[in-house]
Amino acid sequence: MSFQLGLIGYPIKHSLSPWIHKKFLRASNLEGEYSIIEIDPGLNFADQMEKFKQNRIDGFNVTVPYKQKIISYLDHVDEEAQNIGAVNTVVNRNGKWTGYNTDSIGYVRSLEAKYPEAFTQKSTRILLIGAGGAARGIYYSLVSSGFKQIDIANRTTESAEKIAKHSYVNTNVLTLTSAERRLGRYDIIIQTTSVGMKPNEDRSIISLENLKESSIVSDIIYQPIKTKILSAAESKGASIHFGHTMLLYQAQYAFEIWTNQKMPVNDMDDQLKNILEGR
Repeated sequence: MSFQLGLIGYPIKHSLSPWIHKKFLRASNLEGEYSIIEIDPGLNFADQMEKFKQNRIDGFNVTVPYKQKIISYLDHVDEEAQNIGAVNTVVNRNGKWTGYNTDSIGYVRSLEAKYPEAFTQKSTRILLIGAGGAARGIYYSLVSSGFKQIDIANRTTESAEKIAKHSYVNTNVLTLTSAERRLGRYDIIIQTTSVGMKPNEDRSIISLENLKESSIVSDIIYQPIKTKILSAAESKGASIHFGHTMLLYQAQYAFEIWTNQKMPVNDMDDQLKNILEGR
């Protein structure tokens, strides 16, 4: 069997997904192709999806601006993707399309791979910064992983409250100012907003003045690799976690869905870091 895989979105010509999945295909000794399929928002999306179904693609990733729009064209949506409200991976099973969200599970896998000890203690106290789609997905995956204390800090508390009200774990909703004051209480701080992304890499969403040295600080941004908040955390002696690893592990989970093979990341972490630092 030769797998026909791809990525839809716009613009996506510079996506690193083909690099990742072609490496997975080679490492698994599976035949297949992974193609970039740009769909201009000016085109009729329904027509494009009909062509896709006729071509019998085995699976594809979905990125902006179609993570929500794709849902109405699917035959089934995984429960976690339903909770998150976005799909980034679709698999074709006997002509039926099922949608998943591998971003959040991929993020949690990447964090566990780097800091497995944090996952052995479910009393670990976590602070999520931000309340957008990425935060919502990561929140649900952390809950599924068994963590019992996950607070959310955001500029406006309404969005954070919408995430927290559907959970059975302990969640305090905080302003960013309040989170800064309480920062020493947390074992893991996860930054999920776009603050600090190129070309505004000189910005940081909160001060880490009250950060404790034993904390882990994670940022899902990967351009730049070491954001201002990660540099500040490192200078205070805390452990840091890079956002580019989420790319690898969400792709690992997508590949697993398509092929039933879980491929090890191995040194792809360093290879991807080098590629991104060269951009």
